[in-house]
Amino acid sequence: MAKTNPLTFIQQVRAEVSKIVWPTRREVLLTTVMVFIMAALTAVFFAIVDILIRSGIQGVLGIFG
Repeated sequence: MAKTNPLTFIQQVRAEVSKIVWPTRREVLLTTVMVFIMAALTAVFFAIVDILIRSGIQGVLGIFG
């Protein structure tokens, strides 16, 4: 690997950092809201699946138990 002068390295780092595009406040807010909505939908989905599996197992155990 080629060695780089520390000054050149710092200049390259500053050039790369200047290319960063930070999200706007609106983008951050919308993304945050979407994450909460998806987390809530996922929680509801798994709660329903859990209820269905529990009911199925209780039904089977009720028949054979």
